[in-house]
Amino acid sequence: MRISSSALALAAALLPAVCSASSGGDHQPRRGKGICAQRGTCGRKNMFSPELPCPDDGDAEEPDSDFRSQLVSVCGAEYASGPTCCTPEAVSTLSDNLAQVEPLLSSCPACRNNFRSFFCAFTCSPDQSTFVTVAETQPTDDGAQIAVKRVEFSVSPSFGIGFFDSCKNVQFGATNGYVMDLIGGGAKNYSSFFKFLGDERPGLGSPFQIDFPIPSPPAKGITPLDLTPRKCSDPDLASRCTCLDCPEVCTVLPSPPPLPGTGPTCHVGAASCLTFVLLLAYALALLAFFTGYSLQRSFRKRRERSFFERVALSGDSGYYHGATSSAATLDDSSGGHDVDSGHLRGASLLDPLEVLQPKRYWLNTALQRAFYRLGLICARYPFLVLAATCAFVGLANLGWRRFEVETNPVRLWVAPDSETKLQKEYFDEHFGPFYRTQQIFLTSASTSHPAVLDYDTLEWWFSVEEEIRALESPSGLTLADVCFAPSAASSTSAPPVEACIVQSVAGYFGNDLSGYDRSTWRDHLDGCASQPGSCLPPFGQPLKREIVLGGIPDDGRPSDACAAVVTYVVANSQNKTVVSRAQEWERTLEGYLLQLQRRAQERGLRITFSTEVSLEEELNKSTNTDIRIVVLSYLAMFLYVGLTLGSSAPRPSPLASPFSSIRALGRSAGSNIAAVFSRRSGDAEGRTALPTAHANGDARLPSTLLPRRLVIDSKFSLGLFGIIIVLVSVSTSVALFSAVGVKVTLIIAEVIPFLVLAVGVDNVFILVNELEKQNALHGPTPADGPAPSSSSDPRSSYDSGEHDAAHAATLSVDERVARALARMGPSILLSGTTEVVAFALGALVPMPAVRNFALYAALSVLVDALLQVTVFVSAMTLDQRRVESNRVDCLPCLSVSAPIRLHDPTATAVGEPGSDSLITAFFRRYYAPFILRKEIKTAVLALFGALFVGSVIAMQRIELGLDQRLALPSSSYLVDYFNDLDTYLDVGPPVYFVERGVNVSSRGGQRSLCGRFTTCDPLSVANILEAERKRPESSYISESTASWIDDFLHWLDPAIETCCRVRKSDPSVFCSPRDSERMCKPCFEGREPAFNITMDGLPEGPETIRYLRQWLDSPTDENCPLGGRASFRSAVSLDESASEVTTSHFRTFHAPLKSQADFINALAAAERISADLSREIGAEVFPYSLFYVFFAQYATIVSMTQQILGLALLAIFAVTSVLLGSWRTGLIVTVTVALTVVTQLGVMGLWAISLNAISLVNLVVSLGIAVEFCSHIARAFMSAGASVPPDSALGQKERDERVWTALVDVGPSVVSGITLTKLIGISVLGLTRSKLLRVYYFRMWLSLIIAGALHGFVFLPVVLSLYGGMSNFADDVDEDALLYNIQTFMRLLYCIIDFHDF
Repeated sequence: MRISSSALALAAALLPAVCSASSGGDHQPRRGKGICAQRGTCGRKNMFSPELPCPDDGDAEEPDSDFRSQLVSVCGAEYASGPTCCTPEAVSTLSDNLAQVEPLLSSCPACRNNFRSFFCAFTCSPDQSTFVTVAETQPTDDGAQIAVKRVEFSVSPSFGIGFFDSCKNVQFGATNGYVMDLIGGGAKNYSSFFKFLGDERPGLGSPFQIDFPIPSPPAKGITPLDLTPRKCSDPDLASRCTCLDCPEVCTVLPSPPPLPGTGPTCHVGAASCLTFVLLLAYALALLAFFTGYSLQRSFRKRRERSFFERVALSGDSGYYHGATSSAATLDDSSGGHDVDSGHLRGASLLDPLEVLQPKRYWLNTALQRAFYRLGLICARYPFLVLAATCAFVGLANLGWRRFEVETNPVRLWVAPDSETKLQKEYFDEHFGPFYRTQQIFLTSASTSHPAVLDYDTLEWWFSVEEEIRALESPSGLTLADVCFAPSAASSTSAPPVEACIVQSVAGYFGNDLSGYDRSTWRDHLDGCASQPGSCLPPFGQPLKREIVLGGIPDDGRPSDACAAVVTYVVANSQNKTVVSRAQEWERTLEGYLLQLQRRAQERGLRITFSTEVSLEEELNKSTNTDIRIVVLSYLAMFLYVGLTLGSSAPRPSPLASPFSSIRALGRSAGSNIAAVFSRRSGDAEGRTALPTAHANGDARLPSTLLPRRLVIDSKFSLGLFGIIIVLVSVSTSVALFSAVGVKVTLIIAEVIPFLVLAVGVDNVFILVNELEKQNALHGPTPADGPAPSSSSDPRSSYDSGEHDAAHAATLSVDERVARALARMGPSILLSGTTEVVAFALGALVPMPAVRNFALYAALSVLVDALLQVTVFVSAMTLDQRRVESNRVDCLPCLSVSAPIRLHDPTATAVGEPGSDSLITAFFRRYYAPFILRKEIKTAVLALFGALFVGSVIAMQRIELGLDQRLALPSSSYLVDYFNDLDTYLDVGPPVYFVERGVNVSSRGGQRSLCGRFTTCDPLSVANILEAERKRPESSYISESTASWIDDFLHWLDPAIETCCRVRKSDPSVFCSPRDSERMCKPCFEGREPAFNITMDGLPEGPETIRYLRQWLDSPTDENCPLGGRASFRSAVSLDESASEVTTSHFRTFHAPLKSQADFINALAAAERISADLSREIGAEVFPYSLFYVFFAQYATIVSMTQQILGLALLAIFAVTSVLLGSWRTGLIVTVTVALTVVTQLGVMGLWAISLNAISLVNLVVSLGIAVEFCSHIARAFMSAGASVPPDSALGQKERDERVWTALVDVGPSVVSGITLTKLIGISVLGLTRSKLLRVYYFRMWLSLIIAGALHGFVFLPVVLSLYGGMSNFADDVDEDALLYNIQTFMRLLYCIIDFHDF
């Protein structure tokens, strides 16, 4: 929109109107009623200035009848009689100039009439000399006349205040601003208003200086002008204004509900009520616990004494089942119970064989048999399984041909059926997409001198802007070719560069500094910043100082600003060609500004900037940087797995029979003798000769060349194969979903491998370690000879429940592998099923990023689990055959000459000192006995209770949102830009309220939308938005509303003769701006009923659309600032036939939004306002702003998180309860997983990690990792037996033994498979430069692994030992295990006897 200087600076149009005639020379002017002070014109100050009035203290004169009629039509009925100090020429000039401001003031009769009264009195009042004094005169340019140079205009404060108050709230919708910005320079009080009107500004203001002295006391003979001002709230139509322009007449809206996080909160002192209740409940729980514990201990002693007495008397031993390794729990340090003589008598009568009979759970038995058969098939036909797997994987991975990565942020973070997404698409379709912004901050590099502007800097920056205007892209595109120029006449050809919207401090100077010097630029800039209406930029719209200047000191001048802000607005479109042209120029601008940064540094300046293409390009750079760190993290984990696989497995000989020790001693002696002779035949250093060729052609290495564990027992190749399985499962998942059109996201690429590696590696460690145990129990020895390649009988103990004892001592590789899968397969099924179901439930979330992640995660885990129980089992078989053939790991063509052995000949028995790996030994000797002490259990429950309370308290600090700066590398130039944006820019984003379904051709529809007519609905769209603007603390709206319908209807006002015009000869033809005034007349001139602010006489029906189309095509210029082309051409959408309004929008601005909470609350407030508008007008209204589509997720993300986690926990409880056969153990696992997630949420609150889609994905991951920590231990607990009946008084001891067994059996595998693997990988992520990776991956995953390990290894064992379900299945039923359990039971009796004697 473009407005002329005369329309904006009314003093230039009104004050020199014309005065009458003679100059009196040097004498004291006359004063009094009926005497003038100035009149007529004496000439010009220079050739460019308007005519100046002459000093004249003559009497007022009576006008003739024609002049009287003219005067009354302009100034009103109060001039219907009496003399006047003006001439007909003056009244004509006054009328023309008042007509120019009529479009600005016509909506508020009080302001309009006060304005006319003020200037009519100054120009024509017969008592002019009583309030106007000619203070200084000056000669005219020709020297023939003396003209006025300065006058003093005395106005009473009451009228000045009333006049200002009637106009201060009058809005000008085209600029989303106020008329006061245009006619008063943004004045905040009446004295500033008058000063703006009276300041001499050639071309823009008054041609001579007008001072408004404060009358205290007035000079002799001076009586200040004291008219009665009209109030905007007066009831008569000549005064009353509408709600938009007069807050006093607005309907008071009910108080809105508080926004999230802004309402009153309950506090007890400094703590919230929730925090206080939690702390109180925890204190009471501790008190109750210790009280109950004391009572329970007393009752338990009585109960144990009674139990053993009953057992001794009845001789009935009950029903017991065995344990594989419970001896260590019997140590005093394990916290065993006090035993008296009754215990000894009862225990002496127990029958070991009857005690150790296993109790079976039918589902577990079926699963074990199924996994045994599956393992046997995979072990016997490894190459067939490998071939079939390769074929399946190859076919599945054909889906990579349709692989696509989703990078569009809208399609990534917004659900396809999201209301905000649909609303954005509707807005873009009907009004065009939001324009593209390129923004630059110019600041000082010196902290000691923060002010950025001086004359040299301005001069340099003007040259920079000139370079940018001339900047050409590779294809020759310039700013004029791509800029947003709403005032341009044509949308098909490039507008003049002056029409481009460029918001810059240079606009205050008209992009030309040549008319200013070092002494004048500062005053001019300060004046323009304070009164932007007086310094229009080339594109014709006022520049508010907060748009172009930032960091203005509270007590400083605008020229002392710390930052200059420059914004280039580029047109946007749904046409891809138009967008690509804009992007090409933006990349050219980006390259120029990067070079400009170096030039600015040489001048002691700092430039930060952002173009529309910058964010996407910088994010891609960040992704490329992150990929290297992520890959390095995975390589570190891969290397660890390859080197440590199998290291946590026991290295024992079997404790199968009493003769095993003798055989082990013999083997040890034979090996030592062989080693002696071998060393003697080598060199002096005891090393052997070079490898020799074996009869079969294989190269053989002497057995003492390298440690056997390094060259033979190493599992590096097997670990590498397990990692390949993880990668293949991810690849297969990606390919399968790509084949059906589900795109990959960066979250999937970064998180899924981590998740699947955590799950897969854990299972790999468990399977390999279980196979090592089977080798220890059933592997070949030198005395036995090589193990048979396969069992002659395909049945096993898992099928028949019986097995030959001799055969059980040495089993084939196939049998051992099958038995390992039979034991661990149900555990893998438990964790895998739980995780797949939990992840699959995440697909219920409509957000594509989370939904796609859940789908990919579920399928990846499923494929990984299937491959591990099939092809990895085959790989284990081949690797075991390699080991038993003494072939070198990774180089199977090489073998060593030593006899077959699976362990060192001097190795000790299972569970004995020296037989375990470091991790296993730690669990067996130290950790398991320690954690099962009674006092430790008590401390664990108390500490984890405190951890839970603390986590819930910390959860209250979690904020919503995702700061886009986190997604950028720390070296990105956008980081500094976003910092400057928060620091210096004090303007909120625009917001549009879109209505659809209102019939604007009907009077009712018009009244439901308008706000500038007295009969508009009190709760119309415009009125409600204005009322909401007055409470920005709850509405987040800070600017007046651009109401298209009000400007359109006022454009029809016949009093504004330069706007709507038709041909006099043919009123059906509209006049163009170039048509002569003689040919045209106002559209509604002579219309009955006449145009008025009650809306009588306004168009309805098809006539409305006819005028509306013309208005939308009318230029917004100095002749008619109400024209709709520039400000509202895109605000109204017509149907295809242009016969009906389909939809329209009302534009306003949010308050400055600085934080993520501000953006979220602004969206919530806009949706609340839209709901109110829809209810009041009976049609749909929705809000739209550029950021809404990204922040809409936060309206539901809390409930979404609760839904996902809640459903996943229910699934975990159901699956674990069924597969474990105990609802109690299933509940304990579920509670442990839930507490892990709660701890993770508490860490988020303490570590400033916001809740958003990324952290929600990580919370889903935490479920899977927590299940992995818990499920194997829980199943080992359920499958372990004990030497004490569970229903006895020593039931606590029975659970302790099973917990001890579970920790020793699978604890080391879980530590190696998850904890250490992930800690190594996560530590590498700490090296990243990306704040996003550091906050949402390094911090969250680190806390996840620590929380999972703490709950899995500390909290879960303690709770299982106290409340775990009864053991309902046993795994080992062969004679080896039975003998071992008998020996364990006997050690139990000896311990009881020893303890009793002690």
